[in-house]
Amino acid sequence: ILRLKPQNDNKCHLEQSERSHKTKNMKKKGYVYILTNKNNTTLYIGVTSNLVKRIWEHKNKVVEGFSSKYNLDKLVYYEVFEDIETAINREKYLKGKKRQYKTEIITNFNYKWKDLYEDII
Repeated sequence: ILRLKPQNDNKCHLEQSERSHKTKNMKKKGYVYILTNKNNTTLYIGVTSNLVKRIWEHKNKVVEGFSSKYNLDKLVYYEVFEDIETAINREKYLKGKKRQYKTEIITNFNYKWKDLYEDII
């Protein structure tokens, strides 16, 4: 947010507010995650800037959609990125891959396909 700030000499100058400055310099991290159901039969790939909150929403069926319809609430994979734009690009890339590729990265990351939610909270 830019605003005019009066100075002692009755002139104004543009000053960036501290809040806006912090927001500009602190990019939101991004997370790509994969959910499955208890039998590991269906996969869901998502992206978020708040992984704990988003997985909680899936577990509590807060938002209707694909994941709630198919009971996808087991977090089996996630990646962390410095910014949300990179995470979105990675999500698109993973969504374009075949299931075998996705299962391989999950298994390499989480061999037993255990629910990782408790590990992130």
